[in-house]
Amino acid sequence: MRYNALSNITLSLSLLLLSACSTLTPQNDYQAQIQNDIDKVDNWQMLSKSIDVGYLNDLFSSADVDTLLKQAFSDNPSFQQTLLTLEMKRAQRQQTAANQRPQLSADFSSSKQEDTNAAYNSSLTVSWQVDLWGKLKASTDAAETDIAEQEMLVQSARDSLGADILQAWLELISLKRTLDIQQRRIDTLQQNETFILQRYRNGLGTLTDSDSAKTSTASARATLATNQQQFDQNSRNLKLLIGQLSPMQVNIPTTYPDVAIATSSFPSQTLGQRPDLKAAYLAIQSAQLRTEVAYKELLPSFNLQAMLENTAATARDSLFISPVWSLLGQLTAPLYKGGQLRAEAEIAELNSAYAYQTYKEKLLAAVIEVENYTFKEQSITTQLQHLTTALQSANDNLTNYQQSYRTGLVDILDLLSVQQQTYDLESQINDATFSLLSNRISLGLSLALKVKS
Repeated sequence: MRYNALSNITLSLSLLLLSACSTLTPQNDYQAQIQNDIDKVDNWQMLSKSIDVGYLNDLFSSADVDTLLKQAFSDNPSFQQTLLTLEMKRAQRQQTAANQRPQLSADFSSSKQEDTNAAYNSSLTVSWQVDLWGKLKASTDAAETDIAEQEMLVQSARDSLGADILQAWLELISLKRTLDIQQRRIDTLQQNETFILQRYRNGLGTLTDSDSAKTSTASARATLATNQQQFDQNSRNLKLLIGQLSPMQVNIPTTYPDVAIATSSFPSQTLGQRPDLKAAYLAIQSAQLRTEVAYKELLPSFNLQAMLENTAATARDSLFISPVWSLLGQLTAPLYKGGQLRAEAEIAELNSAYAYQTYKEKLLAAVIEVENYTFKEQSITTQLQHLTTALQSANDNLTNYQQSYRTGLVDILDLLSVQQQTYDLESQINDATFSLLSNRISLGLSLALKVKS
């Protein structure tokens, strides 16, 4: 009899193992596909004049910016939400891991019926699901991978917020310089008005010259008001990034900092350090683990339960004075749920495929980002060279026109046109300089430079 029982148990376990082998279908090897994708990344031509830096905020040094970064990381609501999501992931991991441990519960109750004495019942139950197929461990591993993924998303959000603040700071410098250029334009136009009025009084000009100068001055003042409004709005936008509700005073310098260029010798290795790509890679691992769990839901489960129970006439005696114990082993297997479990497994596998395509999309975007920022650096540098040459020629031309106007060889409209061209070139150089420095921050972020704590 014992031999037959043992044979039946062995046969049952063998059937379960065969069932497990037939149920757990092999998954796609996404890690090999990812490595194949990275191997396809071509080495792009990096910048010849470059300075390697360790952190994003090492691109330029500013104590004021460091203070703003510190405030943003503690007060920015969006970043705080990302941190809270990480804490929730950690709590969910603890909740999932609890399924692997034995569960202990206690119960105490009393009852009394008519013409009978009160009866007291107490019980202590220990239950444990045996992780035969590693399903519970896979669930816990998936939860741990979720935490690692969220940590990378926190790092990515932190670096992106830092880059936004650095660029907002540079843009305020650009707008402050724009205000200075526009104010100097107005001062020059006012001087023209005074000079034209003196010439008219001396009989050397007409009121038409004065009207033209006043028109240019009024137009320049309107532009100055627009520039001031944009500066104020960008200051408020910086306040939004910082997460400040109270008024904030920010000292904006009048000169640009020297922003170093971030480079790397091995693009694929650099891209591999990007936190958004790391998060996407971990998302694939998490999806594959959940696919494994979904397939293992099709397999039988085995539960053990041990119970101490006692019923007595008094509450004291019921508290396990002479308990009765019982041990239960329960083997359950899903037979038919209308294809629900199989469909859930297929959906989980499709989620893995979706996660891989998401990673591939992010990798492609990362490569294009670095290429765009690299070639934009070269383009803006060339533009600045030509604009600088043009401004030198415009300044020389302005001197000649001013002298010619004083001697009556050119009219006021010609002089105003040359003056406008000179200040327009200064504005273009200022805009191009901001674009160049802002692009270098974007390049550093795309090359996985982090914000220093």
